[in-house]
Amino acid sequence: MRSVSWLFIGLLACAVVVLVAAEWPKLLDRAGARARRQRQRAKRKAQLKLLRTESDEFAASVQRDLERLPTIEERDRS
Repeated sequence: MRSVSWLFIGLLACAVVVLVAAEWPKLLDRAGARARRQRQRAKRKAQLKLLRTESDEFAASVQRDLERLPTIEERDRS
């Protein structure tokens, strides 16, 4: 009876080792430095606010800038 209990404990320990080895990448993702950086980044991103501007004014400004750009006219080669 005593040898069966030692065998059972050994098999249980091996199963725990295999389980930890299989889940190690997930454990590192949740508890590691990378996970901490991701949580901090998510927290900073949650505090960001989108500023809306007058899109018509911006479009007009871009159009004026484009009209002021110098252009090169292609010459006919015929």
